[in-house]
Amino acid sequence: MSSDFEAYEQDFGTLTAEITNKIGRIPKLAGEEKTQLVLNVDKQLEEVRELLEQMDLEIREIPIQSRGMYNSRLKSYKQEMEKLEKDFKRSRIAYSDEVRNELLGDDASSSESQLIKLREERAHLLDNTERLERSSRRLEAGYQIAVETEQVGQEILSNLHSDREKIQRSRDRLRETDANLGKSSRILTGMLRRIIQNRILVFILGAILFLTIVLAIYFNLRGH
Repeated sequence: MSSDFEAYEQDFGTLTAEITNKIGRIPKLAGEEKTQLVLNVDKQLEEVRELLEQMDLEIREIPIQSRGMYNSRLKSYKQEMEKLEKDFKRSRIAYSDEVRNELLGDDASSSESQLIKLREERAHLLDNTERLERSSRRLEAGYQIAVETEQVGQEILSNLHSDREKIQRSRDRLRETDANLGKSSRILTGMLRRIIQNRILVFILGAILFLTIVLAIYFNLRGH
């Protein structure tokens, strides 16, 4: 699992380096070229978010005693991601002096206040957009947790059902064993009773035979 986490880390480092470079270029561009670069960076930021989610999932599979180190690393990556998002937001509303003069021409000084106002409005819109995106990600994460919780619950219910069936089968076997023991006990009791009866019968027959022999001897002596 740790090897997968480290692979995600390498991808994270490569992507963030590219994004940082592109964010630095955005204020120097204008028009369609700037729009395309902004869209490209936005797409790469989404890839970085997915990498962070994959890292988080990998950490859940790591033994608890080893998670601390990986959680600290993931936390630093999330902080780096937040910084990139802030830099990206600022770069989208920023212009280099060269581009600004090109856009405003000779009216640069008179339109400075309008540009500042435009920046503020765009910053406000970007803030709202960012909040909406964060809320959306939280909802997605909450939904994922709910789905995982439901799956865990279903597995627990399935295990409980299986355990209940095992317990029921064990009870049935115990009842069968108890019935067999009762039957065996009755058979043994009957056998013991017959053995005792046979012994009594043998004792009686022996006593009769002994008495007969004694009487025969007695009458035989008396006749002489």
